[in-house]
Amino acid sequence: MTKRVVITGLGVVSPNGADITQFRYALKNGVSGIQHDPQLEQLLFSCQIAGKPVIDTARISQYFTELEIRNLESTGIVYGVIAGLDAWKDAGLQPAPDETPDWESGTVFGTGTSGIDKFRGAIYKLDNLQIRKLGSSIVAQTMASGVSALLAGKLGLGNQVTTNSSACATGTESILMAYERIKSGQATIMLAGSTSDSGPYIWAGFDAMKVCTYKHNTDPEKGSRPMSATASGFVPGSGAGALVLESLESALARGAKIYAEILGGHLNSGGQRGEGTMTAPNPLAVQRCLSMAFRNAGIQASEVEVINGHLTATVKDTLEIQNWVTALGRSGKDFPYINSVKGMIGHCISAAGSIECVAAVLQLYEGFIFPNINCEDLHPAIETLIDPERIPRVCLQKDFNILVKASFGFGDVNACLVLKKYNHG
Repeated sequence: MTKRVVITGLGVVSPNGADITQFRYALKNGVSGIQHDPQLEQLLFSCQIAGKPVIDTARISQYFTELEIRNLESTGIVYGVIAGLDAWKDAGLQPAPDETPDWESGTVFGTGTSGIDKFRGAIYKLDNLQIRKLGSSIVAQTMASGVSALLAGKLGLGNQVTTNSSACATGTESILMAYERIKSGQATIMLAGSTSDSGPYIWAGFDAMKVCTYKHNTDPEKGSRPMSATASGFVPGSGAGALVLESLESALARGAKIYAEILGGHLNSGGQRGEGTMTAPNPLAVQRCLSMAFRNAGIQASEVEVINGHLTATVKDTLEIQNWVTALGRSGKDFPYINSVKGMIGHCISAAGSIECVAAVLQLYEGFIFPNINCEDLHPAIETLIDPERIPRVCLQKDFNILVKASFGFGDVNACLVLKKYNHG
């Protein structure tokens, strides 16, 4: 018999809010976290704006030991550990005792790369014959699973501990992987999430591909424009999002706060066939992923009330809307409300899905739909598909029951998650 799975804890480190309280305020008020980045300008990037979380050393010292902080140069690990531990605390959970792991709890915490600044410094030292100066934390900071390993150690997790990586679908995929672990009865509690490093060495490849905007270096808050007619590319971002997933049985027994229930979802790939490539989604695969998610969750397309889209502020936004219209069989005024967090925080790469899932859960739990900022000039091709009123430009206070979140990534990979409001009692 499969288990019902609910969400009982949230944590976030985002460019527009480095904890849940700040992030909630920013979402409701359309606060941008995009700023001019002097380092990108110095390095002659075309796009000289970015979304970077603001965290001071005093806060970092609350999550890491003095030994860990020494030579700590992985921003992704800093963001991930803070978001993960905040989510655990928000769920009312404690670390396992010193002597015994918590066999029923684990983590799936994804990333694209880890410790790229640490890696760069190590390469210079090696090339200068300074191998003895690498330090003892070089492996822990640069291995992909460094963030999940650190979280497991701090919490004493004794179930599955792993890191997934599927480009910009990483965060949403991690939640579905953790969900399946609990649903099948192999774990009771899973910490799911993802993180992404900050800085030029993680973002340079995208700038070289000319997929980032260069038109808003002097007005950074206007740079990320999902669904806008004047969208000119995405703005790079970074951070981490974390969610505690738990069997409903366990959550009720603990008297835990339940944010939402996960009804199901789907993962797939377009196989880079048809119109799919390494960098472009296969529309048939995207539509199939959405449809299969509805089926797996046991809902009809007509029940979807709100969509939190991937919507990166590129030329692919119109294609994404078309895919939603086709998969749902709904358009015009019948289309659900849809929004994108990226207008406020940019595209946080491997952290995008998890940060945006935190935003999705907050909306469902608290009954609001955050505004799409920088979308005052809706793309005309999108306006022919769905009614402009379904794309809120101001925050709406509205209770609803079903929200669908999707993420798509390089490699032609797709992830879709179906969430339902949990009605206590």
